[in-house]
Amino acid sequence: MGLWSSVFKSGSKTITNSSSTTGLAVDTTKYANWNKEKLIQRIIELEGNESTVSKKRKNEADVHEVTSTKSKKSKKKKPREFDFTQHNTRFVALKFAYLGWNYNGLALQKEATKLPTVEAILLEAMGKCKLVPSMVPQDFKFSRCGRTDKGVSAMSQVVSLNVRSALTDEEQQDPTMDCKELDYAHILNQQLPNDIRVSAVAFRLPENFDARFSCKRRHYKYLFQAKGLNIEKMQEACKLFEGENDFRNFCKLDGSKQITNYHRNVISANIIKYDEKFYCFDLIGSAFLWHQVRCMMANLFLIGQGLEEITLITDMLNIEQTPRKPIYDMADDLPLILYDCDFDCDIEWKHTNVNDYKSVKYGKVVDALKLHYDLKASLIQLFEDSLPSQEFSMRGKTRINQGDGLGRIVSRYQKMAERDVMADVETVNAKYKKKMDDKKKEEETLREKQ
Repeated sequence: MGLWSSVFKSGSKTITNSSSTTGLAVDTTKYANWNKEKLIQRIIELEGNESTVSKKRKNEADVHEVTSTKSKKSKKKKPREFDFTQHNTRFVALKFAYLGWNYNGLALQKEATKLPTVEAILLEAMGKCKLVPSMVPQDFKFSRCGRTDKGVSAMSQVVSLNVRSALTDEEQQDPTMDCKELDYAHILNQQLPNDIRVSAVAFRLPENFDARFSCKRRHYKYLFQAKGLNIEKMQEACKLFEGENDFRNFCKLDGSKQITNYHRNVISANIIKYDEKFYCFDLIGSAFLWHQVRCMMANLFLIGQGLEEITLITDMLNIEQTPRKPIYDMADDLPLILYDCDFDCDIEWKHTNVNDYKSVKYGKVVDALKLHYDLKASLIQLFEDSLPSQEFSMRGKTRINQGDGLGRIVSRYQKMAERDVMADVETVNAKYKKKMDDKKKEEETLREKQ
């Protein structure tokens, strides 16, 4: 009504003003001689235009608001980088266990592998929890007790390292403050897969402690079935490993380490009954070479099968008589376990509280894992029972036991003393050294050309 009344009061001047609100340029002189009906009709037309423009502007404003909101949502704030310099750290040891068949060994690898390593998974979990600043072990004094190969499991592996702490340096020395420290086992077990479990942590370690160099004994177990094996002969043979010996014929030579001393001390070696299904090669030593336990077990299998005499062990340990390693296959990796580690100092381990809800909650994953494999074992038994009986005649062939249940079938067994031998230690080391020297020269030449 405001627009209509103003027209009749002020004539064409008002029309000019009202028209200006619509953004239209109007020549007022042409309305001077219009009658009332014609003016009313013109006002109705102008009001319709004004409404249309208003709606258009409103729609444009709504579109702008929606676009602005979407733009704000799309621009997510980057998470603030965690500043480790603002937090205390402390040096601890972690004890953990793992089942090795899903992993490419323990140690972190420089290059990507088909399967992850246990350390890669462990350090990744620590990184997610902001316990360590990077995936570079040197950044936080990382050290491992015993290196295990692909497929090998551990029940008591130990690593030492610097981790983030919730306590001051002074509080860290007070045992009564341990309850206020980060619950490292619980934090990590939430992130780790079911087949890797942290079981204990040591807070106050001796000065200069190192998980690798402070370990005085490493305890291995190798499980096997007794079928077709002379256990008494194997027991007699394995005792020959005890003491300090040169084990170059019972390991894989590694040129990258340039090892020249292959002497290792075996504290005890025994064949014992493990349970109703398995026997166990129980071995304790100060340290072991790469693949040493599996090579020792391979030779014990040959003796247990009657393919070699007990004197094989003595001959292989005699470097003058057998200066170069004969070619033979190692025992399978799956049955090997790093069972325990002992240190040259007292360590106070703080174990997870089995009565605590958090421990029970994440401990149940092991029960679930066990049930999973028990069910698989039962299914395999049913699978075997459903198939025709497997009576296989070797027909003069020999199946060499390798601990995997399958073994290797050969037409004629060749005695170890008659086999071809591998390159000696000096040749392996020299070959690797030359390879590295040549690579270094190539890199220097490329740098000079650039």
